[in-house]
Amino acid sequence: MKSSPPADGPLLQVQGVGKRFGRIHAVDEVSFDLWPGEVLAVVGESGSGKSTLLNLVAGRLAADSGAVLYRSQDRGLEDLVTMDEPRRRYLARSEWGFVHQSPRDGLRLKVSAGANVGERLMALGARHYGRIRGAAADWLARVEVPLDRLDDLPETFSGGMQQRLQIARNLVTAPRLVLLDEPTGGLDVSVQARLLDLLRNLVADLDLAVVIVTHDLAVARLLSHRMLVMQRGRVVETGLTDQVLDDPQAAYSQLLVASILQG
Repeated sequence: MKSSPPADGPLLQVQGVGKRFGRIHAVDEVSFDLWPGEVLAVVGESGSGKSTLLNLVAGRLAADSGAVLYRSQDRGLEDLVTMDEPRRRYLARSEWGFVHQSPRDGLRLKVSAGANVGERLMALGARHYGRIRGAAADWLARVEVPLDRLDDLPETFSGGMQQRLQIARNLVTAPRLVLLDEPTGGLDVSVQARLLDLLRNLVADLDLAVVIVTHDLAVARLLSHRMLVMQRGRVVETGLTDQVLDDPQAAYSQLLVASILQG
């Protein structure tokens, strides 16, 4: 895990954000700050609200209450809750990345691996074919996808290789904020280990601010500085990752940690 990030001011401020589905409070008055270069893990069982929270932060779901303030490079603090859709889409392909649990949700399977990476550059105005292809090749190398697969379709890749390709697609534009939704879910243990090692190195090298949603406390310990523990839409504990895992204070956090130790 990296050393603590510099205190230059929060990149992201989530303030009392809430979301209801009928009578269910999927996310209930959640607040946190995320600093440049910091990795925040959001953990909890299925149904705790962690993935809904991630989609609210990304602007993929409309919040019922609260604010999600992002410090953009050109406009300063902006509220995603009130942001118009064209602006949100621009930030989503320039300053943010979103890695889905299933890479099939984050890739175009009928377009080559190189084109999947290059599309994001083209969306920001890149037009020089040679430079786009060169950048795609560089990023495939960085995520350990063989260069002879540059022109192959993602649907011919293994699950782990598809996930690495999705990561390259997101990082090619040098985003400042990356949101990871269970990025190792559904992968074999050996593939998970390689992917986690890759993610840890990329986060450190690029000084990324990251929110990672995971049910796996070992993943949270390996990657994150701080942790939010969610239960039934609410944050029941927050703190430095090692402190929460080694000395959990909330009863629910204690049960989560104990279940891992007993397993």
